[in-house]
Amino acid sequence: MNMPRRNPLHSRMHQGFTMSEVLTILVALTVLAAISVSMWRSHQLHARRGDAIEALLALQAAQDRYFGEHARYAGEKQLTAEPPAGLGLRPVSARGFFQISARNSEDDLGYWATARAIEREGLSPDTRCVELRIDQNGRRFAIDAQGVDRSADCWR
Repeated sequence: MNMPRRNPLHSRMHQGFTMSEVLTILVALTVLAAISVSMWRSHQLHARRGDAIEALLALQAAQDRYFGEHARYAGEKQLTAEPPAGLGLRPVSARGFFQISARNSEDDLGYWATARAIEREGLSPDTRCVELRIDQNGRRFAIDAQGVDRSADCWR
């Protein structure tokens, strides 16, 4: 008598997963999670740096307007004063990640605008772009937590 052949896939469906299949899935999920977390952190840091760049470019535009009216750049005390006596800017970036300041040269014909990262609880610090700067000529600078030049990385 001929016995019907059993389908190996059918009997396996009732047995569940093998240990190697479960481990393979766990390894794949772990790798995907690690990549996702890294990419998310990178995205967050890039967004925070964008906050600093936006604030510094707004300060640069305000300084250019101020210079056109007064033939000198506004100093630190005029950062928050309303125009035409000042720049009318906040001392903190729009999303609150950076402290904004401006320093003039002795003759008031030059300035440094600086955005310095504010440490906030619950956010991992950006040690790569701690401070970003721009001057009256539009030159852009950035340093990391150790004071190393990171201008090319931070101003992208």
